[in-house]
Amino acid sequence: MRGDPRLYQILQELGITYDYYEHPAAPTIEEALKNWKNIDSTHCKNIFFRNHKGNRHYLVIMEYSMPLAIHDLEKRLKQGKLTFASPERLMKHLGVTPGSVSVFGLINDATDHVYVFLDEKLKDAERLSFHPNDNTASLVITGEGFHRFINWSGNGYEFLKLE
Repeated sequence: MRGDPRLYQILQELGITYDYYEHPAAPTIEEALKNWKNIDSTHCKNIFFRNHKGNRHYLVIMEYSMPLAIHDLEKRLKQGKLTFASPERLMKHLGVTPGSVSVFGLINDATDHVYVFLDEKLKDAERLSFHPNDNTASLVITGEGFHRFINWSGNGYEFLKLE
């Protein structure tokens, strides 16, 4: 299976079952849409930001088709301007390359530095899909499994209305 071998071990230890789908590289939503046709799931996009000082990092997770009002998020956080994190920061904090950002990258955030914002609509999702830290596959887990994983990660998080 493609992706981070540690991830599969952690999912097993947490009792989180998943459906595995291998596909061509999908570094963008447009590419991923081609692979999601037969996958019954709430497909998520994951965006990794840093604040203007570069000392705070945020992972924003939402349903793939939703636009994100970045300026609204900036005002809520009171951290100044948010920018997309560099490839170096992605690797340092989540252990992933651009186009492979996923909630599962939190397994590589040993200091629980990354704060996570989740769209409140994900609370009720029955099944959610994410890359397994490699954009050539997708894992679908239950909503309950997702909550178990995010709680296990130790990272701070909150659900927000992100529209």
